[in-house]
Amino acid sequence: MKTMQAARLAAALMLPAALAQAAPPRAVPVQVGGSVEWDACGSSGRVRGLKADGDGFLAVRAGPGADYRMLDKLGNGRLVYLCGSRGGWTAVVYAAPGADAGECGVSWAIAEVEIYRGPCRSGWVNTTWIEVVAG
Repeated sequence: MKTMQAARLAAALMLPAALAQAAPPRAVPVQVGGSVEWDACGSSGRVRGLKADGDGFLAVRAGPGADYRMLDKLGNGRLVYLCGSRGGWTAVVYAAPGADAGECGVSWAIAEVEIYRGPCRSGWVNTTWIEVVAG
């Protein structure tokens, strides 16, 4: 009986640690602005190079890394605003399919750095699959 209770206690003590390891890291919001002269996101890019026999999409993540939660999927040719980078990851802002990317609010100066809150979508993508097209 004592052996069974000890085993249950050990399992109960290990559970919170296992759950903490399984949880994705906290989101890292995309930041824009920081200049009175330059656009809030200084460049624009296009998703390119995705292989037809692969996943066929570029994952948009909640932070700069594959261990962050996936927010969206972008295909080849999708235009994005490039708003910063961290390691091999780029912070992007992009319009929903069929929406006007010019309405994202990042193609003009924003003096102070701020967290991007819309109206478009934002997140982090692997830089390998982005081609800079302007800026």
